[in-house]
Amino acid sequence: MISLIIDDQLVTVEEGTTIIDAAKSVGINIPNLCYLKGVNAIGACRICLVEVRGNGTLTPACMTEVARGMVVRTTTPEVIKTRRIVLELILSDHPMECLTCIRNGSCELQKLAEEFGVKEIPFEGEKTAFPMDTSSPAIQRDPRKCTHCRRCVSVCANIQTVQALGPQNRGFTSLIAPAYNEPLANMECVQCGQCSLVCPTAAIQEKDDTDQVWAALADQQKHVIVQTAPATRVQLGEILGAGPGSIVTGQMVAGLRKLGFDKVFDTNFTADLTIIEEGNELLQRMTEGGILPMITSCSPGWIKFMEHFYPDLLDHLSTCKSPQQMFGALAKTYYAEKTGLDPADIFSVSVMPCTAKKYECTRPEMFSSGYQDVDVVLTTRELGRMFRQARFSVENLPAQEYDAPLGISTGAGEIFGASGGVMEAALRTVYEVVTGNELDNINFTECRGLQGVKEATVQMGDLAVKIAIINGLGNVREVMERLRAGTADYHFMEVMCCPGGCIGGGGSPLPTDTASREKRLNAIYTEDERMSLRKSHENPALQDLYTEFLERPLGEKSHALLHTRYTPRGRYPKG
Repeated sequence: MISLIIDDQLVTVEEGTTIIDAAKSVGINIPNLCYLKGVNAIGACRICLVEVRGNGTLTPACMTEVARGMVVRTTTPEVIKTRRIVLELILSDHPMECLTCIRNGSCELQKLAEEFGVKEIPFEGEKTAFPMDTSSPAIQRDPRKCTHCRRCVSVCANIQTVQALGPQNRGFTSLIAPAYNEPLANMECVQCGQCSLVCPTAAIQEKDDTDQVWAALADQQKHVIVQTAPATRVQLGEILGAGPGSIVTGQMVAGLRKLGFDKVFDTNFTADLTIIEEGNELLQRMTEGGILPMITSCSPGWIKFMEHFYPDLLDHLSTCKSPQQMFGALAKTYYAEKTGLDPADIFSVSVMPCTAKKYECTRPEMFSSGYQDVDVVLTTRELGRMFRQARFSVENLPAQEYDAPLGISTGAGEIFGASGGVMEAALRTVYEVVTGNELDNINFTECRGLQGVKEATVQMGDLAVKIAIINGLGNVREVMERLRAGTADYHFMEVMCCPGGCIGGGGSPLPTDTASREKRLNAIYTEDERMSLRKSHENPALQDLYTEFLERPLGEKSHALLHTRYTPRGRYPKG
């Protein structure tokens, strides 16, 4: 342990701790734009400069480790003045579009300018004029607003191991972009949006589709329906002023009705459906000699990662579509048939914690109803913006229930929002199908938590099922390399693209960090405990779906609507 003095306080921390983390441990928050603990510590922004006794110059707190007897001052007049000058230099090449910027009110640069009392910019000169990159259906880049903090580069390279972004050029023409400044849509970007979660400004953000939804809601010829993903109900509250992990399921349903949606449905319904189809597919592979391990396919960022980096292993993927896309296909077939609606008049919206879902709904495989199965995907952040435009708050929305039948679900569908939830939901059903016995305890706690890789063997009668649960693509890569080498001895693998699973998806509220992920995770399991039904195969609306429409799991109709194959992709643009 190392003892030092920070702003006249005695601080004792472990050797190797940086000044910025040592200060935070005693409630002293040193400002910064580029630092992310465990991810990015490069001292690029220089906002975190502090005074260290004996040093001739100011010191970046994010890169400097503590030393025994060190004396640090974080708020001297020289420190404050220097930070303000650095901030003014950054702002001198930043477009002053705060009132029209999507990050207005949640921009870290804007917040620092307010804190430091920046009233004018004394530095004048040429401004960066790079064009926006709107090539991707999910992610939008505006290099003019980039502070060169390189958080996005670090997250993409070190956490997700995709390396779709990097520094280009030098001097005034430098920018953060795909190689050779190619459009993002041409690269191996998996659309996960983790870059948008860490960007301090609006240099990287989700593509905003709220105008399309407002237009559909205003069109009297359209029957507008919406589905909401499991994680959204433990995220939306944060945007509306509640704390992280607040459960606002009923308030979200009420708000969506007030916005004008004709029906408010639940993606948990098709999460339950996924378990039935996927569970039967797993049993079929295990008993008939299919390719193992079978790997879940509900995370579109993971699917695209697999297509780019492991195309030789695509046959390991479950053929099940994601719950979002299963819902979309059923909305314009089963639901249209039950209600007598023309599917051409149905406008299907989904609310997801995920930017990659925007990409997923445009894939050519996702038109199995004869139409685009899901017309528009909104992130949780976008729905929050719509609610704010309508001046909704948690307090003024009385809780309401989802519409039947596509709003009836179980706790098993709810836990899809957490890493390990798909696996636990599957085990609840597969165990009872295999053994014919009811589970004494349906909580498979070995599946839970934020660890990058979880492994277990679950005994189902005479059948020992070896499972692996992975979240975050960097962790996935390690396991996939073992699978490619033939040393990954599993039957079933759950993979989630984003750290923590969907509760930490690229469309989540800002900020999303370990603490907020843990609170959302706990809320997911609280919702599960509250449900009267907690196993997918007990969902009565699902039983009706098979009786009235699908006939049987893995049948001809379910294969046509609910299953698909994926596409090997190259790493780099052609030509």
